[in-house]
Amino acid sequence: MKVAISGATGLIGSALAEHLRARGDSVARLVRSVDDLRDGDILWSVADQRLDPDDLVGTDAVVHLAGEPIDTGSWTDSLKTSRVDGTRLLAESMAGLDRGPEVFLSASAVGIYGSRGDEILTEESTPGDDFLADICVAWEQAAEPAREAGLRVAHPRTGVVLAEGGPLVDKVEVPFKLGVGGKVGSGTQFVPWISLDDEVRALAHLLDNDLSGPFNLTGPEPVRNTRMTKALGAAWNRPTILPVPVFAVRLLYGEVGRDLATASQRVIPQRLLESGFTFTHSTIEQAAQDALA
Repeated sequence: MKVAISGATGLIGSALAEHLRARGDSVARLVRSVDDLRDGDILWSVADQRLDPDDLVGTDAVVHLAGEPIDTGSWTDSLKTSRVDGTRLLAESMAGLDRGPEVFLSASAVGIYGSRGDEILTEESTPGDDFLADICVAWEQAAEPAREAGLRVAHPRTGVVLAEGGPLVDKVEVPFKLGVGGKVGSGTQFVPWISLDDEVRALAHLLDNDLSGPFNLTGPEPVRNTRMTKALGAAWNRPTILPVPVFAVRLLYGEVGRDLATASQRVIPQRLLESGFTFTHSTIEQAAQDALA
């Protein structure tokens, strides 16, 4: 296949591009600057709503991963527009093509469910009612022009990606290695994690099979923050006895960081499992050891 990827320089996008090339596919990166263009890349701008649809002719699939980071700072409308506007631009560009892509993987997130305590959440669960859930709902709806044009559209709702260089590890690695890592608050909140390897394999699985709609890209066993903390400590061989107060998280990472760290989302990848996908890392301990030890 020829696959166009937005966000191709990010953690997930770069790993996906490497995975696809390794198996014989070709990858076209969607880039925002002429200075970043390589042979075969596609120039676009979400801010200027600029993309030549003809640049997508001959492409079999588009994987849209780009968007402003949501894990720090404050809840602002720019978090929403960066995702919605980019998705709509791609969807409308593909909808008008006769020989364009037939598959659109448009990223979403488990944030669509909101914080739901111990409730088991599957793709059938209703959206939450907070700001991030609203963003995710609008994000997925922005792909509607592609759906209406007959493209196969899937929404990978990704959880916390456990990987060296990932947002979670970047935030906690230093305090953990200094011996002051610990559970956040009560530690009872569920964390919907996934290894980077399984995230990439799941995206390829969605590309390769006739699957559409939402798919939770999370490990098969969501864990409480306390257990994740112990798994990270074991991987780094560091103690995890000091709990981290919620106010400290807010001071360091803003209200967004606080809300993400304290949200409880017991997300199950029901549709992914039903489609025949098998996980390389089925436990948080496995994933942490392989990614961090």
